[in-house]
Amino acid sequence: MSVSNTNGRDWPKAILFDLDGTLIDSVPDIAAAVNELLPLYDLEEVSVDEVRKMVGNGVRKLVERAFAARGAKLEKAGLDERHERMMGIYGKHLTGRTTLMEGAEAVLSGYHRAGVKLAVVTNKPEGFSRTILDHFGLSGLMGAVVGGDTCPDRKPEPGMLYHTADLLGVARDDCLMVGDSPADIDAAKNAGMRSIAVRGGYTRVPVDELGADRVIDTLSDLRTAIEATLAPAS
Repeated sequence: MSVSNTNGRDWPKAILFDLDGTLIDSVPDIAAAVNELLPLYDLEEVSVDEVRKMVGNGVRKLVERAFAARGAKLEKAGLDERHERMMGIYGKHLTGRTTLMEGAEAVLSGYHRAGVKLAVVTNKPEGFSRTILDHFGLSGLMGAVVGGDTCPDRKPEPGMLYHTADLLGVARDDCLMVGDSPADIDAAKNAGMRSIAVRGGYTRVPVDELGADRVIDTLSDLRTAIEATLAPAS
């Protein structure tokens, strides 16, 4: 993929990508981990499609939703214990079945070569995220990796995006957020950043209703969407 500045304008200076459902399809691995956890509490496994709707707000929320799907409402102590157990299990299921989303590698490589700063901003724990990026050979393209345990708050709060912009040394107005879920697009809105939503990810809200500046079918359409975002109103 060849990328150059759009119409001579040097924007965006940085692109912040969500990870799960945006750069990678991790649901098969996440489902495998959930289905290793649930039987430990005599609960039936959940389907991959069910898990796809549970992802997006971090591992703790995933555990809460998985148990709720099997009729088990967890109080804080119980959720704490199961979350800790899930972290140990999921750490063994990070890359075995996970794949890159269509266009991800080409888009990241192209914008990196063009001098655009790149980052991952995800509610997945930072350590797990770095392991996955290392596995796919993408770590060297990233100027920052900010996970759900990096900052005090998670998406959709804006703090992670602010922190990432600071790490990259880029003004917030010069950043673009690319994601697939309400957490991503709402975080961008809350941070005052433009956003692009990608279809095919993990969202319980129709992607066209997320409120992103643009919606694309795959990451291969990102350059065109950025050009459209920059185009003057007719």
